[in-house]
Amino acid sequence: MKKEFLIIVAVVAFVLAKGSLFVVDEGEQALVTQFGKPVGEVRQAGLHFKIPLVQDVHRFQRRIMQWDGDPNQIPTKDMRYIWVDVTARWRITDPLLFYTTVANERGAQSRLDDILDSVVRDAVSGHLLVELVRGTDYVAPRGAEEEVFEVEGEKVDADTLAGREQILAQLLEEAQQSTPEYGIELIDLQIKRINYVEQVRQRVYERMISERKQVAAQYRSEGEGERADILGQMGRELRTIESEAFRSAEEIRGKADAQAANIYANAYNRDREFYAFVRSLEAYRKSVSDNSRLVISTDSDFYRFFQKIE
Repeated sequence: MKKEFLIIVAVVAFVLAKGSLFVVDEGEQALVTQFGKPVGEVRQAGLHFKIPLVQDVHRFQRRIMQWDGDPNQIPTKDMRYIWVDVTARWRITDPLLFYTTVANERGAQSRLDDILDSVVRDAVSGHLLVELVRGTDYVAPRGAEEEVFEVEGEKVDADTLAGREQILAQLLEEAQQSTPEYGIELIDLQIKRINYVEQVRQRVYERMISERKQVAAQYRSEGEGERADILGQMGRELRTIESEAFRSAEEIRGKADAQAANIYANAYNRDREFYAFVRSLEAYRKSVSDNSRLVISTDSDFYRFFQKIE
C-alpha cells in the first residue's frame, strides 16, 4: 500500500513539474495568463516556470510576418479604374496589448485588412495614375509627345505630381499611426502590382503601341536623314578623289608624252637617216601581214629604202 502511494505521489509530482515548465523557442515570445487574465510576459528564449493547472501560456511570433491583401478595384483621382495589390511586413512588439486587443495572428491580419485597405484606398483615390506608376526620377523618352494631365477638366502642373516612392512613404506613415494600439509595428508597405481593369486594358495597349510606333517612325526618319547625308558626303568625296586622280593621270600622261617626244627628237637629230629607216621598217611590219598584199608603184616614197638596195 505504501509503495502504491509513493507511485501515485511520484506521478502527481511529475505531472505538476511538467505542467510548471515551458520552453520559449528562438523567434517566439509568450504571455502567461491566470484564469484568463495576463500576469506576465516572457520575451527571452529558454526554460521558464508557471503555476500548473492555474496559469496558461500563449505564444506569439517575434519574427517579421507577412500581410497580403486581396486585390481591390479602386478609381484614381483622374478616374482610371485599376486593380491594386498590396503587401506589408509587420511584427508583434507588445504581447500583452496584442493579446488584449486582437487575441491572435488571425485577428491581427483581420485588423490589418481594415487599416491598410482604407489607407491604400484613400491614397489611390487621391492621386493620379501616373503618380502611382512612376518614380520621381522618371525621364520621358526622346521624341515622346508632351503629356497633359487633367482632373475634371482642369490641367495639372507636372511639377506638382508626386512619385511612387513618396506615395508609399506616405502610406506607411499613415498606417503606422494606427497599428501601435494593437501592439503591432508596421515595418514596410509596398504595392506589388497595379493593373487596369479589363475594359480599359485593351485601349491602353493600343495607345502604347501607337506611341511606340510614333517613336519608331521618328527614329527611322532621323536614320534616313543621316543615311542621305552620309551618302551625299561620300559621293562628294568620291567625285573629288576621281577628279584629282584624273588630273594626276593627265599630268603624268602629258609628262610622259613630252618625255617621249623629247627622246624621239633627240634620236632623230642624232641620225636622221637611220631614224627614218627604223620608222619605215615599223611601217612595213604593221602594214604587211601574211594574208595581205601591198600594191604600190616602184617609185613610191614608201618603197625608197628597197630602191637603194643593189
